[in-house]
Amino acid sequence: MTDAPFSSVWTATVLTLYPDMFPGPLGLSLAGRALDEGKWALDARNIRDHAGDKHRTVDDTPAGGGPGMVMRADVMAAAIDASADQPGPLVYLTPRGVPLTQGLVREIAAGPGARFVCGRFEGVDERVFATRPGLEVSLGDFVLSGGEAAALTMIDACVRLLPGVMGAEASGDDESFENGLLEYPHYTRPQEFDGMEIPAVLTSGHHEKVREWRLHEAERITKERRPDLWAAYATKDAGAPLR
Repeated sequence: MTDAPFSSVWTATVLTLYPDMFPGPLGLSLAGRALDEGKWALDARNIRDHAGDKHRTVDDTPAGGGPGMVMRADVMAAAIDASADQPGPLVYLTPRGVPLTQGLVREIAAGPGARFVCGRFEGVDERVFATRPGLEVSLGDFVLSGGEAAALTMIDACVRLLPGVMGAEASGDDESFENGLLEYPHYTRPQEFDGMEIPAVLTSGHHEKVREWRLHEAERITKERRPDLWAAYATKDAGAPLR
């Protein structure tokens, strides 16, 4: 875990019952190197530190009955309030949130950072959302054991877009979702593998033909695998050439 006070670098503040889960994979590869180099900062805070009883209780039985436990409003609110000095919007990781998209990632990455709230159990008392409004974000139509894995994912997506983190400034320009399409296929040496050759156009040295091939393949894959993305892409700027 890296504790970081407010700074001029992009800062991820994580409110969690399991601060030892951080940095986790964020301490490795691109994100880890950038963290070590001070290109971004991480502050993982334990929600349990704000519990008021000797047992450090953070949850209770759901009002109205039912299975599981619910995170208490008073404890969660105290944790959120104590992080008010940290930069960026308040982000709740929850299955009922808006879908995480590359556009949203770019928006968060362009700011000073964000405060990520990781729920557990059956969820968080609704009064927290009402009194401490923030952006509710979901990774998809499935349920995790807690918000930590979602926070790790969202932070990783943001960090790789920060200046100087990726090796080349344009290295993310053709990736999936950046232009409304899934990414085209990639190849490298060896020239032949299991009877399959690298497509000849990619070794032709003809840059315009390579660009056309990549666009065609990106369109083909998107149309086959994500008709929802394809529908939006195909109707974009109707009447004008795409791209």
